[in-house]
Amino acid sequence: MSVHDFIYLASQSPRRRQLLGQLGVRHELLLPDADEDAEALEAVLPGELPADYVQRVTALKLQAARARLKRRGLPLAPILCSDTTVALGRRILGKPADAAEARAMLAALSGRTHRVLTAVALAAGRRTLADLSVSRVHFAPLSAAVIDAYIASGQPFGKAGAYAIQSQLAGWIPHVEGSYSAIMGLPLFETAQLLRQARVSF
Repeated sequence: MSVHDFIYLASQSPRRRQLLGQLGVRHELLLPDADEDAEALEAVLPGELPADYVQRVTALKLQAARARLKRRGLPLAPILCSDTTVALGRRILGKPADAAEARAMLAALSGRTHRVLTAVALAAGRRTLADLSVSRVHFAPLSAAVIDAYIASGQPFGKAGAYAIQSQLAGWIPHVEGSYSAIMGLPLFETAQLLRQARVSF
């Protein structure tokens, strides 16, 4: 099996780019075409559990990225996909549609511990390598004023669970158990293992 000196990252997340850069992985973006409905891939199925959901969505993203690479006739290289979701018990907290939904999510997380699940998948030739990271995040009680100020900052939008760990809301998180990078959007330990299996140099 040949050694790969770069990969494709099929993600629009600047945080995932930053984290890959932290590992020293050369990567090029493989983003959806204008006519691809990337958001539709993230729809939750009735009764779906958080771990099943995040792994299924990541597999769908990888399948779409494989087709995209072939359609564009780009040089072959491994493709990396990832998806992160926030879970409160069996309930999946996706990206808030508006301020009211963001407020409801943050109020639900206030004073409680929730899980952050990040699935990662790598297409290496015909093989698919995958892993799942589960972390726990505890929030101190959040007042209505804190929640309102955070929503006004615009930071909850586009984020699962309506928050980012690397934002100002970190000042209300006394305890994290698991992988900080996974909570940001890409579990570096698991990702590095998959890249080594696929013989990616970094």
